[in-house]
Amino acid sequence: MSVRAKDRLGGRAAVVGIGATEFSKDSGRSELRLAVEAVRAALDDAGLAPGDVDGMVTFTMDTSPEITVAQAAGIGELSFFSRVHYGGGAACATVQQAALAVAAGIADVVVCYRAFNERSGRRFGSGVHRRQPSAEGTALGWALPFGLLTPASWVAMAARRYLHAYGLTPEAFGQVAVVDRAYAATNPAAYFHGRPITLADHAASRWIVEPLRLLDCCQETDGGQALVVTSVERARDLPHPPAVVVAAAQGAGRAQEQMTSFYRDDLAGLPEAGVVARQLWRTSGLTPAGIDVGILYDHFTPFVLMQLEEFGFCGPGEAADFVAEGRLPLNTHGGQLGEAYLHGMNGVAEGVRQLRGASVNQVPGAGRVLVTSGTGVPTSGLILGSDDRG
Repeated sequence: MSVRAKDRLGGRAAVVGIGATEFSKDSGRSELRLAVEAVRAALDDAGLAPGDVDGMVTFTMDTSPEITVAQAAGIGELSFFSRVHYGGGAACATVQQAALAVAAGIADVVVCYRAFNERSGRRFGSGVHRRQPSAEGTALGWALPFGLLTPASWVAMAARRYLHAYGLTPEAFGQVAVVDRAYAATNPAAYFHGRPITLADHAASRWIVEPLRLLDCCQETDGGQALVVTSVERARDLPHPPAVVVAAAQGAGRAQEQMTSFYRDDLAGLPEAGVVARQLWRTSGLTPAGIDVGILYDHFTPFVLMQLEEFGFCGPGEAADFVAEGRLPLNTHGGQLGEAYLHGMNGVAEGVRQLRGASVNQVPGAGRVLVTSGTGVPTSGLILGSDDRG
């Protein structure tokens, strides 16, 4: 794939199975067990057995390696295994790597997974603790001494600039929180099932790092999510309609850092999302008007607004009104703010459910879904679609 040319991956692989554990604040079991439960559930959903799997993809920052999960899940020989870096930015890229392996004939059935005790164990939101010196960590050294110690504090810098650039107030961020929680309220799997919020609730929530309030920040979750990817041809013989990988992309912008890209020319946008957007539109031949549902990574509300603008759904500074007017069904599972924080993997699963017609907040006639991954870091995205030849 090139940042300047259409790639040839689209239409050659599909997500055929999704499975998850319950989403909780204290799972009471190991991360390995969570991973295995999610993987077995995804295989059951796909109508496949562990012996059918010959590839596995996961994230870095993970305690359950591919070979360990394979052994514990009863999976045999592997011809492909891979890990994608940069935390939540990896979610859609796991599917991309699986699709690449399938398209190249390196593997036939690939499982992608993410599992962690992110609330009862290591909490990513608590920031940097006892980090070993590294080249990539050097950038953090310019921010940590000044009190920027957590993801919320890193995002707050860009959020403040966004409000200043477009003459907005923090209420703009509340639009995202209200929409996500409205969908979560009707989703029995969501942690915030039955608990919608209003803009007044958002404005009354406590400051975390100005201009971010508590309700601008995603929750921390224990749980696991897995996906099964195979060829479109094989997918047509399996129980569920396939969610075809129409396009997949990764992206890193100029002067890219992990969450602290403060030396770019403009802090009010997300260049890494722009790289992904251009490739997805170029490869799929679609435009924003062709997307029926958006599952946008929502670890912090300001970055949802910036993504909508980078992907061209609206102009700079216009995303809050776009969300408030409901012009695109957004995070119909409740997102990471409302359902669970699984580094975006549960968002991919929701995209699959929308295409199957199985979401609890189903969008009628959904045939094309945009799914994005973590922002502020090198990231990835997918356009999933119905099988037009199925």
